[in-house]
Amino acid sequence: MTMSGLGEEVRRGRARVLGAVVMPMLLAGLSGCASKAPNDTFDLSASGVVSTNASAKNRQLLIADPTALRAVDSEQILVRVSNSEIRYLSKSQWSDKLTRMVQSKLVEAFEDSGRLGGVGKPGQGLAIDYQLITDVRAFEVATVGGDHGVVEISAKLLNDRNGTVVAQKVFRAEARAAGTSNEAYVTAMDKAFGSVTAEIVNWALIAI
Repeated sequence: MTMSGLGEEVRRGRARVLGAVVMPMLLAGLSGCASKAPNDTFDLSASGVVSTNASAKNRQLLIADPTALRAVDSEQILVRVSNSEIRYLSKSQWSDKLTRMVQSKLVEAFEDSGRLGGVGKPGQGLAIDYQLITDVRAFEVATVGGDHGVVEISAKLLNDRNGTVVAQKVFRAEARAAGTSNEAYVTAMDKAFGSVTAEIVNWALIAI
């Protein structure tokens, strides 16, 4: 065998050895991914129910991007086990960052009311009259004193033409969980959020 032929045979041998090592590693990695159980993913279904006759058909409202502390504003579902300790609900997650979900549901609730000339998010090109500015202070399962969903949102209505705050209020609601499953906890938070959303919609329509 020539030297060049010997070199080619060595290279082929190395390739076979590398293939024998890499393939089991790839299969092991795929097996590990397949065995990992996905988190249950939850969305919010609550939409505000209008109970006021107030109408603002000649006004357009911008729902500004909500703010929240980092512990609240994520895809993880918050559980408060004491006044100073928080954890996250295992094997569960929101379908998006919490503030984006809250913003979308607020837009949906105002649209469903049919009482505004227009409502939207930043970047949608609205000639706005008012802004709804919100801060999500609490959106959690509280286990102290019995499992219940807690939602607290601070809201301000800003006159976009002169920059003055025309109204501000803190909205809070709680709903008892019907059980100890992840679904029961999320349902409790969803009910509390529905109450808060309805109050915000009615309050804003009256204020503007």
